[in-house]
Amino acid sequence: MRTFSLAITFLLFLFISLILLGLVFYSPLSVLAQSLTNPEIQFAVILSLVTSVISTIVCIVVAVPSSYALARYSFPGKWLVTLVLTLPLTLPPLVAGIALLLFFGTTPWGKALENAGFSVIFTPLGIIVAEVFVNLPFMIRIMRSAFSAVNPRFEYVAKTLGCTDTSAFLQVTLPMASHGLFAGAAITWSKSMGEFGAVLMLAGATTMRTETLPIALYLNISAGNLDLAVAAATILIVISLCTLCLVEYLEKDVNVF
Repeated sequence: MRTFSLAITFLLFLFISLILLGLVFYSPLSVLAQSLTNPEIQFAVILSLVTSVISTIVCIVVAVPSSYALARYSFPGKWLVTLVLTLPLTLPPLVAGIALLLFFGTTPWGKALENAGFSVIFTPLGIIVAEVFVNLPFMIRIMRSAFSAVNPRFEYVAKTLGCTDTSAFLQVTLPMASHGLFAGAAITWSKSMGEFGAVLMLAGATTMRTETLPIALYLNISAGNLDLAVAAATILIVISLCTLCLVEYLEKDVNVF
C-alpha cells in the first residue's frame, strides 16, 4: 500500500508539473518578458489587482460579522441562512454571472443604482460585484470554521474583566482567529484575480476597459495571440502558487472546510 500510494502521488505530481511547466516555458523567456511589458497585459494586471483587492476587502468586512453570527448564535432558520449563503459556492460561475446580469439589468433595484450613477453592467464596478458575489461564501466558510475553533470561554473571561461584547470580540476572538482571516483573505484574493465566468457575464470582455487577466487570456487566445495569452496565464499561475504556499503555512491553524 505504501509503494502504491507513493507511486500514485508521484505520478500526479509529475503530471501536473509537466502541464504547468509546459505552459510557462512555451514561449522563450525573451518573448515572455516582452509580452509582460505589453500595455494590454499591464492594464489587465493593474485592473485585476485593484478590483481583487477591493472585492477582498468587501468580503472581509461582510464575512467577519456574518460568519461570527453563524458560529456563535442560534436563531430560527439558521440552516436556511447557511444554505443560501453557501449556495454561490456551488453555482457554476456562468450561472452566477447571468443571475447578476438579470438582477442589475432588469430589476427596479438595478435600474435605480444605474440612475444614481452606479452602473454595474459592463463596467469595472461589475467586476467587483461579480467577484464579491462568487467569493464571499469562501470567506464566510473559512471564517466560520476559524471562529468555531475559538473557545467561547475566552470571551466570557474577557467580559468578566470588564470588556464589552465588542471589545471582547476585537481584542480576544478576532486575534485568535487571525490565521483563518489571513488564509481566507489570501484565498479570496487569489480567486478574485482568477475569476472569469461571472465577470465575463456581468462586466463583459471589453479590451482595456473590463479586461482582467482571465479576460485578457480569453481575448488573446480567441484572437490567436498565444504569447500574450501565455503571459497572462503565467502571471495567474505565479499568483496561485504564492497563495497556496501562504495557505499551506496557515492551514495547520485553521480547518478551512
